[in-house]
Amino acid sequence: MGWTPLKIKLSNRIFEKEKEKLTPETGFNLVSIDYFQDIGSQLYLIEHFQMYQDALNAKKDRKNQDEYFVLYKDQNNEFCCR
Repeated sequence: MGWTPLKIKLSNRIFEKEKEKLTPETGFNLVSIDYFQDIGSQLYLIEHFQMYQDALNAKKDRKNQDEYFVLYKDQNNEFCCR
């Protein structure tokens, strides 16, 4: 099997605890993944934003947009990743 795109890998259950840990109570966190780190510490915070549009713009400014994700809680307090 070949390389799996990062989008699919981030949704993998392996990252659930990391995503929960990096999801802010309010606002939006731009995060990335470091495949060279041990499982459980591969996701890391790039920057926190108060507005989703600012986080999305920061993601769009990155060279490899597929390597960055926005984590936040929705109106039902559920974890979301875009």
